Amino acid sequence: MRQNQFLQKRGFAAAAAIFCTLLWGTAFPFIKLGYAAFAVADSDTGAKLLFAGLRFFIAGLMVLAFLCAREKRLVLPEKSALLPIAALGAVQTFGQYLFTYIGIGFTTGANTSIITACASFLTVAGAAVFFKGDRLTVLKVLGCVLGFGGVLVMNGTGGFALQTLFGDSFIFLSTVFAAAGNLIAKKASAGRSPVKITAYQLLFGGAALCVAGLLCGGRLNMTNGQGVLILLWLSFVSAAAFTVWTALLQIHPASKISVFNLLVPIFGTVLSGLLLGENILKIETLLSLLLIAAGILLVNFSKGGKKT
Repeated sequence: MRQNQFLQKRGFAAAAAIFCTLLWGTAFPFIKLGYAAFAVADSDTGAKLLFAGLRFFIAGLMVLAFLCAREKRLVLPEKSALLPIAALGAVQTFGQYLFTYIGIGFTTGANTSIITACASFLTVAGAAVFFKGDRLTVLKVLGCVLGFGGVLVMNGTGGFALQTLFGDSFIFLSTVFAAAGNLIAKKASAGRSPVKITAYQLLFGGAALCVAGLLCGGRLNMTNGQGVLILLWLSFVSAAAFTVWTALLQIHPASKISVFNLLVPIFGTVLSGLLLGENILKIETLLSLLLIAAGILLVNFSKGGKKT
């Protein structure tokens, strides 16, 4: 397809990956704003899961509506795609965000950013195991180390406290699910429409999160206009970013795309400063951005991946 021809070019692919991480970066402050609008307490795990479930389910509806409008018909998944879609939805949406939304209440934002950055390491290592054309190289390892160093610099030297062990463990599990989701997305989208795969995996994963939230006693006041608008924005973020990200994983080596995820905490920090008034004018932020950018360049200019 025409859009895939653009995404095959390295420059366009890099710009698209940065666009995805920028959108995901907006999620950090907007989730906080959404919690405030819906008056979600820190300890209300059920409401948080319901909030996440509605976000992804609506995102799935947005992608499906776009797909049906483009095809001028109701688009249903093929029988052969049902299992890959269910697996991707269960891992990338339900599993990842179930552990994220529970764990984040028991640890710090710094720990969350640091542990989440491990997803790039795990994806690079996993891609070398599951995809023959995506070999592990010295430059890829060095790039990941530099990128991870940038995340450490941005978050300071706070370290990991014993009382946050439960939360840290859950965030790490969410990171494992995120890395596995990248690999499953590459497999699931092979020979299939990434838009269709994204639509139905978001619907499946979002519905599962909604059920989990309701079972945990979660409730949201959907008459709150500000909260609904924030929820719709977050849904659009997920719809656009996951669609483009899945298309990128379909075309390019998973290791070279996943490393861009290291930009998410940078964008999240900067946007939190702009939207929430947090102090971001620090030398650590600039230094971390330079380290992460260097890491991304090393991974993407290594010779370990086979062009599609």
